[in-house]
Amino acid sequence: MNSVNLFSPIVKSLLVALLAVAATAHAEDKKPAPPAPPKIDAAKGATLFTDGDAARGLPACVSCHGAGGNSTISVNPKLAGQHEGYLYKQLVNFTTAQRNQPVMTTYAKLLTDDEKHNIAAWLATQKQTPGAAKNKDTVELGKKIYRGGIAEKNVPACASCHGATGSGIPIQYPRIAGQHQDYTFAELGLFKTGARKGVEMDAIAKRMSDEEMKAVADYVAGLK
Repeated sequence: MNSVNLFSPIVKSLLVALLAVAATAHAEDKKPAPPAPPKIDAAKGATLFTDGDAARGLPACVSCHGAGGNSTISVNPKLAGQHEGYLYKQLVNFTTAQRNQPVMTTYAKLLTDDEKHNIAAWLATQKQTPGAAKNKDTVELGKKIYRGGIAEKNVPACASCHGATGSGIPIQYPRIAGQHQDYTFAELGLFKTGARKGVEMDAIAKRMSDEEMKAVADYVAGLK
């Protein structure tokens, strides 16, 4: 009996420990499974982009952004070849205060999350039509700012985020090579006034003059 009493506390401790482990394992079993990744269907994205959905009042994206995402309207961006993650993020942002824009906010709110993914996936596979710099008087200024920034204004080189050729970094920074001058300049203006939110670009655009923004916008239009 003495020997049993001697080891009884140890046995009890082991039992308590085992029960605690079992309870923890059981609790983990009850944790909800992580959400499944979206089932992306680029073909459905292509159909929605080309045809829209009249039943929901959703016009075809092609009417503003052109066949294959190659807009011929200079104030509307080319979307062909843009990073899939970035496109999806912007469609989401249009439904929030992050990027409130009368036309796109209205239509983005009509899209389901899957549809946003589908459209972004399809556009990312399209080939962008090349652009070209048009103002020979400012191309050198644009090149200088893009590659080296403006040291006296604490403006970093655009290439440090968007890459030497303007190809960008998926999700974080968009491809800007070949983009319409008018669109790029307009977006820089929105960042400057705070109408479009972007932690890095808000501060950078505020330090640039309109002349400098126009020069950069023209220069990146010619990047490939």
